[in-house]
Amino acid sequence: MSEELPAVTVDETKATKEAKEARTAQEAAGAREAGQPEAARTTTGTTATTATKKGKGAKRAEAAREAAGGADEKAAEPVAPLDWSNPLRDPRDRRLPRIAGPSGLVIFGVTGDLSRKKLMPAVYDLANRGLLPPGFSLVGFARRDWEDQDFAQVVHDAVKEHARTPFREEVWQQLAEGMRFIPGDFDDDSAFEQLRKSVEELDASRGTSGNYAFYLSVPPKFFPKVVQQLKKHGLADAPEGSWRRAVIEKPFGHDLTSARELNAIVHEVFEPDQVFRIDHYLGKETVQNILALRFANQMYEPIWNRSYVDHVQITMAEDIGIGGRAGYYDGIGAARDVIQNHLLQLMALTAMEEPASFDAESLLTEKLKVFRAVRLPEDLGTHTVRGQYAGGWQGGAQVAGYLEEEGIDPASATDTYAAIKLGIDNRRWAGVPFYLRTGKRLGRRVTEIAVVFQRAPHSPFDTTATEELGENAIVIRVQPDEGMTVRFGSKVPGTSMEIRDVSMDFAYGESFTESSPEAYERLILDVLLGDANLFPRHQEVEESWRILDPVEEYWATHGRPAQYASGSWGPREADEMLARDGRSWRRP
Repeated sequence: MSEELPAVTVDETKATKEAKEARTAQEAAGAREAGQPEAARTTTGTTATTATKKGKGAKRAEAAREAAGGADEKAAEPVAPLDWSNPLRDPRDRRLPRIAGPSGLVIFGVTGDLSRKKLMPAVYDLANRGLLPPGFSLVGFARRDWEDQDFAQVVHDAVKEHARTPFREEVWQQLAEGMRFIPGDFDDDSAFEQLRKSVEELDASRGTSGNYAFYLSVPPKFFPKVVQQLKKHGLADAPEGSWRRAVIEKPFGHDLTSARELNAIVHEVFEPDQVFRIDHYLGKETVQNILALRFANQMYEPIWNRSYVDHVQITMAEDIGIGGRAGYYDGIGAARDVIQNHLLQLMALTAMEEPASFDAESLLTEKLKVFRAVRLPEDLGTHTVRGQYAGGWQGGAQVAGYLEEEGIDPASATDTYAAIKLGIDNRRWAGVPFYLRTGKRLGRRVTEIAVVFQRAPHSPFDTTATEELGENAIVIRVQPDEGMTVRFGSKVPGTSMEIRDVSMDFAYGESFTESSPEAYERLILDVLLGDANLFPRHQEVEESWRILDPVEEYWATHGRPAQYASGSWGPREADEMLARDGRSWRRP
């Protein structure tokens, strides 16, 4: 037995149907007007007006079109604001404030791996989740002789292979209608003129309202050229009421001097609040959860200080080599590639004070306090280590050492492993060392933050079996199995008082029914919304280089990187560095 619909729902359904019929009539009238004489257009306009008199909902639909500037300019008059609300909008839908408005994205270097594996799938996933506007446009710029349909096919293949959400033909078709491709070099003025015309055409055909983000997925040496070309051809200047933004990938400079020079060039074209520097680690759910863990709970923050914490270890390990990145990686190294941005940002989030609110300025204020309080050890030779992976067995296969990789100079001193000890001179962290390490060809792929606590000041159990009792720790797993582990001591069942370490796990995949979005999904959406919470500002970039530059300068004049076997956890010198402090590295 079917239930009757409530009267309100019936009325809304009727009004919606009438509005749809009115829109159909109006669109048909508009299509005929284009080829009709003035008298015929007047008659057609009268017919369309008559059609809208079918119901109250249709009248409102016509009023909305006239207020927005319909096809018949002469008939458009100011109208009072409408009191109509979408009956399908549910206030419990938390997506609503996070849906991007009319906008488009231009990707420079669209043929690269980053664009193919991360950016284009992320755009599709956002559209599939209903977080992009219907008229969203995607423009690719690269040195390929492609037509728009060729570019659409490349995006289609990338989405099919790498998208996180299921492929849906209707979503793809809507996206594909707004795709354009511009072939050319970065110094090609005609290509940038063609880009400007495409942007204007998309404004008219797709309703992007002049809102565009320019994503520089290109090698750092091309950053200045691209932003200068955007300025030269008027692409950086937003029309009245619109916005233009620049998205820049790391590395942002190779030292403090180059970072300042690049900041000056970029800020000549874009205002500081228009520049979004991507650190994809900050888009990861677990990284954002650091702030939730600390400041949304009462149980952790009271012990998150020097009175209880012994030390902090931040690790980013990769089980792969440099692959095809020899041209980029050699001369950059692990410290510049990872510590300067990813690991120092993770350290700042772990060590910062509670911000006044969760907005970009408040977060910047607190992170800068941490960076400016960082102190390097006096003896860099004792408290920093760099290494290079040698050949060995990993994953059941024999792999080459770094100096044997294709495209690498056999005399290269570039580090593929780096570990440094830092201190933070403030009341909360004075005397607590922060150990940061990263490397390639290590035991497994993992990124984690381990906050290791001091041992209990007195143990009444020392006369019993406590050999397997270690230090309490809170371990935040950033990737790949996102979650958190709390390690503590517990009695082993039995007749004796034997105590050993146990772990209590929280995993995103088990606690939430919704899978975590890719970092680039969150970050691209934030760019379109103008939300800069998760993007390092230029002050943070410069402070990070201020911390790392003395280490790099020391390494450049003192010896060569230590060798470590592929598949191990780094050089012996790194273990000795912690052993001198009476500590040891965690085995993730």
